[in-house]
Amino acid sequence: MTTTESVQTMVRLSVAAYALALASVAVAQQGQPAPSTRAASPAADGIANEKSFAAIESGKWTGKRLPDGQPDVAGDWSNTIANHDNFTDPQGGIPGDPSPVARSRKLGPREERAPSRVSDPADGELPYQPWARAKQQEFAVGFFNAVKPEYIEPLARCAPSGIPKSFYWHGYEIRQYPGYVVFLFGSGWRIIHLDGKPHLPANIKLWNGDSRGHWEGITLVVDTTNYNGKGMIATSGATARIRGIHESEALHVVERFKRVDANTISYEVTIDDPNVYSAPWKVSLRLTKDANYLIYEYACHEGNYAMEGILRAGRAKDKAAETVAK
Repeated sequence: MTTTESVQTMVRLSVAAYALALASVAVAQQGQPAPSTRAASPAADGIANEKSFAAIESGKWTGKRLPDGQPDVAGDWSNTIANHDNFTDPQGGIPGDPSPVARSRKLGPREERAPSRVSDPADGELPYQPWARAKQQEFAVGFFNAVKPEYIEPLARCAPSGIPKSFYWHGYEIRQYPGYVVFLFGSGWRIIHLDGKPHLPANIKLWNGDSRGHWEGITLVVDTTNYNGKGMIATSGATARIRGIHESEALHVVERFKRVDANTISYEVTIDDPNVYSAPWKVSLRLTKDANYLIYEYACHEGNYAMEGILRAGRAKDKAAETVAK
């Protein structure tokens, strides 16, 4: 089998696996309405130009609770300044983008743009270990000419988006059941167990990790371990400032979903991976209920544009091998 054929086969298998996963969700949700497959609605007014987000303090929850006592957080949700092309400078464009449009773009002063998604450290930068920063910078260049598999993020290969990356991407639906909270994304799903049982054995590794949660008043606290180390912490799209850093199997994520009012959740996540970063760091976002948001299936497919570089390199290698054989 040639290199090109191998890549094409890998993509076919990924698509088949994704279709099987979606079928599994349908079976598990007997009698439940399926998420919409229509395109998402435009972003809410003002999100693209939001310059800051204030610290959110929650008050006493007076809204609806479920029979098992959970505060009702079900519905469609989205973020505010998260879904942009630059993790530490959300309105600053894609670092290293070689396109003429990007080169001609004029940016105003940094203080007039949205703050970094990183809320701790205070400077909004990630505490990379030197090797990890170098690897990330290599990826930032390789992304625009992905001739190696490691320059392509998992989502482009039909693999899960990962946690917490899924919350930096499009919107999602939250469903609640006795003992569980379920998140439905355009690229898969996530189940949070509330039964108090310990994490899975350490030798079991998962793309999205193993999530165990509990409620502290009106705050859902989720502890996630057991990562397989193949994913990325960063957003999808072209977020070159952070994309390319693959978390290790030592990744430990703690999330706090604080229900502020009927339409707002304060989301804070602490990311701790001692193999990649010199210290834990935090991301803070404001999640808003969006009745107009419609979940759609992420269209990963054979021949995805992100894989064109690898396919070109494979064809060149095959051609060279044929020439030598002659």
